[in-house]
Amino acid sequence: MKQKLIFLDIDGTLLPPGEMTVPASAVEAIRQARANGHKVFLCTGRNLRMTKPLLAYGFDGFVCSAGGYVGCDGKILVDLPMEPAQVEGLREVLGRAGAECTLEARDDTYGGIRMIERFAHLFPRKPGQLNSEAERWRKTMEYGMTIRPIEEYHGEPVYKVVFIAPNEACLAEAKQLYEDQFIFCESRLGDTSSAIVNGELINRKFNKGTGIKAICDDLGCSLADTIGFGDSDNDLQMTDVVGISVCMANGSDNLKKLCDRICPAVTEDGVARELKTLGLI
Repeated sequence: MKQKLIFLDIDGTLLPPGEMTVPASAVEAIRQARANGHKVFLCTGRNLRMTKPLLAYGFDGFVCSAGGYVGCDGKILVDLPMEPAQVEGLREVLGRAGAECTLEARDDTYGGIRMIERFAHLFPRKPGQLNSEAERWRKTMEYGMTIRPIEEYHGEPVYKVVFIAPNEACLAEAKQLYEDQFIFCESRLGDTSSAIVNGELINRKFNKGTGIKAICDDLGCSLADTIGFGDSDNDLQMTDVVGISVCMANGSDNLKKLCDRICPAVTEDGVARELKTLGLI
């Protein structure tokens, strides 16, 4: 078979949200795919620090920070942090509206105590009822993983802002000021307009799709020969550009409607089973 480039979202796709151990079935599938001449990449909203432990499983590169930091075969292809004025402006407008946020730099994540408390304690025992991004942050903050106090942030380049707002109306001013610069990728943690909203701000200069394109350009490969696996709305730009788009059975209804294929859930060896079905292993 002609070489394929396989791009795997992490949380909710490669492994359950917030976990750090790749299932044995996926480890073996990745090994077999690479042995068959294909290349396999992580394609995630996580920053490099939260991604790096997984690279030891044998990936050919990564699209981190939703496309803001991209590497392939040991080379950095994309490095596009936010402008400092954007970081400060967003912190101010979100804080003024009563929303909390974290700042994701390349090697650290900074969060305020209110953000930590809200994710760690508001939904402490509701696994499976949150979208994968919210579940990742809930676990991350509940167990104190990789989060530094916001007071220790001193201007390091930031690639992404993650927020949690009391309701959708709280984001109105931020959207008015910044929606032309950032995609507000958000999910409600409930069914009403007054429900808590969590999400992330993705720079319009890049996304997971542009990260995939950068890797294809570097390798001289066609987008037609790419396969992307995802589970949530922050994977839309990835599945838009790949040759074959795959949504996990545990994925969002919106993504399922747009993807070419639906594979078994992350808890049912979905990645490994779909790679076999596609004839890659």
